[in-house]
Amino acid sequence: MTGRPISRRALLGAGGAFGLGAAAGAVAGTREGTSDGRVARVERAAPFHGAHQAGIVGRQPAHLTFLAFDLRPGPAAAVRDRLRRLLRRWTSAGAALTVGDPVDGQDLAAGLGPAGLTLTVGLGAAALHKAGLGNDVPAALAALPAFAGDALDPARCGGDVGVQVCAEDPVVAAAAARAVTRLAGPAATVRWVQHGFLRSAAAADDPDATPRNLMGQLDGTGNPRPADRGFAAAVWATGPAWLRGGGYLVCRRIRMLLDEWEQLPIDTQQRVIGRRKDTGAPLSGGSERTPLDLTALDATGQLAIPTTAHARLAHPSSNHGAAMLRRGFSYDDGYDRSGRPDTGLFFQAFQADPRTGFVPVQQTLAAADTLRAFLRHESSALFAVLPGVPRGGHLGDTLLG
Repeated sequence: MTGRPISRRALLGAGGAFGLGAAAGAVAGTREGTSDGRVARVERAAPFHGAHQAGIVGRQPAHLTFLAFDLRPGPAAAVRDRLRRLLRRWTSAGAALTVGDPVDGQDLAAGLGPAGLTLTVGLGAAALHKAGLGNDVPAALAALPAFAGDALDPARCGGDVGVQVCAEDPVVAAAAARAVTRLAGPAATVRWVQHGFLRSAAAADDPDATPRNLMGQLDGTGNPRPADRGFAAAVWATGPAWLRGGGYLVCRRIRMLLDEWEQLPIDTQQRVIGRRKDTGAPLSGGSERTPLDLTALDATGQLAIPTTAHARLAHPSSNHGAAMLRRGFSYDDGYDRSGRPDTGLFFQAFQADPRTGFVPVQQTLAAADTLRAFLRHESSALFAVLPGVPRGGHLGDTLLG
């Protein structure tokens, strides 16, 4: 066969057996089964254009690279122009990378396909101030308050611009993160980076099941779902006008003190969490998705879910109905200088307003959660997640024009 090669973009857009509608819900494309029925390969392209950015709703891919950037200094007009140009470059790159096409001839993930790649971009309050847009900073983007027990490293906090890169394949994620960083050069420099991971679709008996964190607990059971009543109100911002279709992202790097945690008997771990370790079911009974019964008693007449259990204190009923969409990733950065594991959860929560979502929940947990003795919050950041991009549009158009 001769002639011009067919690009991955054209192949993926051709429909047929490999069309994006081949699997309803989280996974689209092809699945090849193994002898024991597990997924051996997941090939999918996440839509880049839409009312909301990708990488917020839907199944989480296995690999994360989160990058926080600082804008290069200069007069407000120059910073604003560089930011506009940067967001346009990232828009073009995102549209190409998410269907498996190279950017500027750099094809670092050749032969791998899109692997569910998503790019999700947000702006910190400082970016708007530096760009002369201080009047456009929403009240909900104000700095998060200090929480009891925080041990934050300033070098790993904040940032003018945040980019979440997720993919099912680590090389695809790394190649996209490199493209994002390379394109940022004229406008921004990297402030901090966090890598994360989940179980892969190929390893999981059910790729859509709730993943486990490195404490061995199912993590994300109580997340709101798009079909739930009130989901949109909990996740998507309604104002200001430039942010409609977007929302807010809180990031927290949470070290797990595994040496201490693993010394606890399983029964004690379960009472700290308020859920069974094997199934994720609440200690009040039922299965993983059974609603918590906060009044249920155990065989001794005590509350089945203790008053200081994490599940009880994080529950909306303990926080005036506060809700958010959590998308955490595990991380393992080896060992610190003392020889202790530098391991934990890169917590991410998408929400309509952190003042009524993350903040009251974290204040409750910091005050009374038994689990806090086994955690250390080491970094924190807040970004306004930009609205989605219509075809022909660019990230940040609603703010920057």
